[in-house]
Amino acid sequence: MKVLILGDVFGRTGRRMVEQNIDTLRAKYAPDFMIANSENITGGKWPIEKHVLFMKELGFDVLTGGNHVFSNFKDSGDIFSDPLSIQIRPANYSEHQDYPIPGKGWKIIEKNGQKLLVINIMSGTFMNDSVDNPFQSIEKILSGITEKFDAIVVDFHRETTAELVNMAYFLDGKVSVVYGTHTHVQTNDERIFPKGTGMITDLGMTGPLWSSIGHTFESRLPKLLTGTKLFGPKAEQVVGEGVLTGIFVEIQAGKCVYIEKIRIQE
Repeated sequence: MKVLILGDVFGRTGRRMVEQNIDTLRAKYAPDFMIANSENITGGKWPIEKHVLFMKELGFDVLTGGNHVFSNFKDSGDIFSDPLSIQIRPANYSEHQDYPIPGKGWKIIEKNGQKLLVINIMSGTFMNDSVDNPFQSIEKILSGITEKFDAIVVDFHRETTAELVNMAYFLDGKVSVVYGTHTHVQTNDERIFPKGTGMITDLGMTGPLWSSIGHTFESRLPKLLTGTKLFGPKAEQVVGEGVLTGIFVEIQAGKCVYIEKIRIQE
């Protein structure tokens, strides 16, 4: 199985970079499945329905998310309730029977005789949302699965690098690939663990190159200089020169046998 996975698609520039490069990537890698993180796809926040459909039309099979999961909830349409939607959200929100969280935290895709399971999990460290322990949560998810899959892929949305590396070790041999999203900085540590789990600490961002993780420097710098939100405008997305980041993996018998970083810069 061949899988193409793109890092956090940020706003208008990110969508353009995907659209302009997807045919080239398909021709080069011939992926069986395509995944992207849509955490910031709509103006730097969670996606609206139009942009989820945009990615689906480009051929993506699953979109994962993160801590901005419900930022555009009023404009999200049926992306959480529609069983045919390609959008999922972190699986480990602290749910209550009286307040069910919209959407699902994993998705099964069957295509051309192959079955892929994609799981989205999130850390609570340095995040605003309260979530259940990601290590215990994914262990519970995997222990409850009785189906057989050709591959299992995990998007771990987190801040710290140590969490991702430890998650890869924790899941080594149990899943095919574990990758990090959220920091928007592509790391240089792609590898395959001894029992066959591929990992990279962060895929990076598909979006505006000359930016502060997608936003203008002018809208981010005042808070960094003063420690307050008193100065400067609200964070604004950059529309301009772009970069596309991600990974390509090959999986055999559920184990990652090849992993390659992808970076395309305008």
